[in-house]
Amino acid sequence: MVTMRDVAALAGVSITTVSHVINETRPVAEDTRERVQKAIDETGYTGDAIARSLVMGGTKSLGLAVSLVSHPYFAELIAAIESEATRNGYSLVLIDTRDTPESEQTAVRMLRSRRVDGLLLTPSAGGGSLVLPELKRLNIPTVLVDRLTVAQDIDQVGPENVQATSGLVKHLAELGHRRIGIVCGKAGVATTEERILGYRLGLGRAGLKWDEALVSQSGWLAPLLDQEDPATAVVAADHLVTVGMLHEARARGLKLGTDLAVVAYDEVEWATLIEPPLTTLAQPVEEIGRTAVKLLLSRISDPQRPPETIRLSPSLMHRQSCGC
Repeated sequence: MVTMRDVAALAGVSITTVSHVINETRPVAEDTRERVQKAIDETGYTGDAIARSLVMGGTKSLGLAVSLVSHPYFAELIAAIESEATRNGYSLVLIDTRDTPESEQTAVRMLRSRRVDGLLLTPSAGGGSLVLPELKRLNIPTVLVDRLTVAQDIDQVGPENVQATSGLVKHLAELGHRRIGIVCGKAGVATTEERILGYRLGLGRAGLKWDEALVSQSGWLAPLLDQEDPATAVVAADHLVTVGMLHEARARGLKLGTDLAVVAYDEVEWATLIEPPLTTLAQPVEEIGRTAVKLLLSRISDPQRPPETIRLSPSLMHRQSCGC
């Protein structure tokens, strides 16, 4: 195993100088720094992260606990978080919560055992009921990402769901639809509940009555179409729901925008490749990821600052699947 002593010998400097270059604990002359860096490159020296953490008081690593479902949104979010963490000199440790409270608790404790400097968490269904009290009690720097709570005692950043979904319903109502349904994914997830709330708010603003039969929390479109008075327009609450809806509409021979108006929360890369192109709400995923890391680093550097809740608004990508 290559040691700091080996690097120092090759560069012709002291071990202390190598330490200052690696940990940036003291200014070092540029030519000396270059010699040390060249020696590091030649030897492949990686250092001892555990020993360094004991000296520096931190591991320069952040933990991310998220459900690694097959969902482009989360892949994009993770990429944005990792990019911002790296830009600030931190590595990212990623663990799958499997979207259950028990697995989430195990994942968070594994991250804590790795002595990460702070945690980014996308809560499972139930809103992190097991892990959040524990993290707060232990004063672990934590930021909730995407799925937020109503609590004001923790940092969190995610999309604005209520007003945005209300706007989708309003748009469909203005096109003359009176039987507007919504298809959602997993019940109990904060984003699902907020989008249903937005849907209900949109109905009220359009003067339409709430009808529980027009809400499908199974992720399937069929229940909304197999009614005596079926839905003529539908809001898809997320990307995976949208895919299922399109399959169902095609199987029934329904033409989007004509036989069935469809709008979706979540932009997808193929939105303009289908016919007609899909009207969506595009989340500012990269900004959510970057902001989450910035919030966490601020919390690490200033544990006493007031908690922040940041909601970032999605953008309407107005196309033709809504019937326009």
